Amino acid sequence: MHFTVETSSNGVVEREFTLGEITGVIWSPVSGPDHAPLVLMGHGGGLHKKTPAQVARARDLVVTRGFTVVAIDAPGHGDRPRSAADEQARADLREAVAAGDNARFRSVTIGYATALAARAVPEWQMTLDALATLPWIGAEAPIGYGGGITLGTAIGIPLTAAEPRIRAAIFGGGFFPHEALLAAARRITVPVQFLLPWDDEHVDRSAALALFDAFASPEKTLHANPGDHRSIRWVGLDNEFLPRHLSSGARGV
Repeated sequence: MHFTVETSSNGVVEREFTLGEITGVIWSPVSGPDHAPLVLMGHGGGLHKKTPAQVARARDLVVTRGFTVVAIDAPGHGDRPRSAADEQARADLREAVAAGDNARFRSVTIGYATALAARAVPEWQMTLDALATLPWIGAEAPIGYGGGITLGTAIGIPLTAAEPRIRAAIFGGGFFPHEALLAAARRITVPVQFLLPWDDEHVDRSAALALFDAFASPEKTLHANPGDHRSIRWVGLDNEFLPRHLSSGARGV
């Protein structure tokens, strides 16, 4: 892990890094005990690790909870180069949206996100291995997945299914469930919080409910708020979800 930029403001240290082809960022407290809970933060499709909303959420977890937060760019996103396949998928998605062809939008989205997840899950695991070598994080830090709807969920579900170090996870709707994603959800037994945009114009809410139902977690909660695929204001969430499950000694079932 090679740190490229480091800044500090209002009690938060922000360190950008590279790890092979991976580009990422870590937010951590200026001072505090080592091995604080670590939250992995996914981002939405077409976005990147440092959107304003993501930075705000990360800094809040650092300041109010003393957590460390890490985000990485998904393949073909943010500071990472786009392949010809990335460009074609984006073009296909734009054409489907312009034509109002939801069936094509669904097909392209599932294919592209599944390919991204196949690459991103090992990258997240490589990132976790590297973070475990940092003395102020270490292998002792309890780990949670902090979500991100759409692509953040398409990557986060198979990651959580494959990664025993994750103790609790926040996912969201806004992504088309398919059999591979449902199969991964059935392997997840850690506590889950699921956020559902009730008026998503692309993903039928019954499909999102089927994904929620697939989680094998004994503890899972669903939070539905009015709003479409991009415009939603989350209220009434369980803001103690990650602190409760990442506190000392807490573990998922």
